[in-house]
Amino acid sequence: MADTSLRERALRHLARRDHSRVELTRKLAPHGTAEEIEEILDRMTELGLLSDNRFAEAWVRGKAGRFGSARLRHDLAQRGVPRDTIDAALDAECTEGEIERARAVWNSKFGGAPADAREWARQARFLQSRGFAGDVIRKLLKESPDESA
Repeated sequence: MADTSLRERALRHLARRDHSRVELTRKLAPHGTAEEIEEILDRMTELGLLSDNRFAEAWVRGKAGRFGSARLRHDLAQRGVPRDTIDAALDAECTEGEIERARAVWNSKFGGAPADAREWARQARFLQSRGFAGDVIRKLLKESPDESA
């Protein structure tokens, strides 16, 4: 009975969205022993229902338009995805460069060059909070509006 309940819980979580193995383990931990959870997750991996690679690619695909590589890398690491899987997902899904993604985020929020140092700092903080690297932010905010076209 407990095994069926645990399997059903895992399937319900996976039906909503892909999860990493570590993330699903955390969600199932209050409902079963570590051995039961590992057994269920191993079986789900065998059946192709659970995949860290698929989870990482879907996560990057869904978030790459709004966040920089540093933020995506951090979010995936927090969800227990291995570093090599994160690197592969970023390489596969982030086909456009970091500067182009930063420019798209910046244009949707601000659309214009900073008028003074205070505005420059505000825009830089926003882009930094979105996970874009400092050199990308400096390059983007230093270019004149006609250069980005």
